[in-house]
Amino acid sequence: MGKDHRVTLKSRHAYRTLSNRVKTIKTPGGRYTSQLIAKARKGPICGDCGISLPGIKHMNSTEFKNAKKREKTVSRAYGGSRCGNCVRQRIVRAFLIEEQKIVKKVLAEKSKKNKKSD
Repeated sequence: MGKDHRVTLKSRHAYRTLSNRVKTIKTPGGRYTSQLIAKARKGPICGDCGISLPGIKHMNSTEFKNAKKREKTVSRAYGGSRCGNCVRQRIVRAFLIEEQKIVKKVLAEKSKKNKKSD
């Protein structure tokens, strides 16, 4: 039969909730003690497609507040808010809309010219 690994919690929070998970560790002195396990952070997600943003650490709000700017963003348009693929889609969409406007304008001028000549 194994050793007894029952330990007293360090904090006054007694219930085994998601925010109060503990791991039993053995100290160099040979006794067992509890160690709090930090929650896994979700990290920022893309506002368009919902994937986790690459290049940005997963931190809680306090760590995020105290982090440097380079740790919170990516040096690109919409960096830290949208992923690269969504930014590319936005740029292409805007370009195609502008091209469509130009084509429409040219066709309108052409039809105007044809009506004048008739």
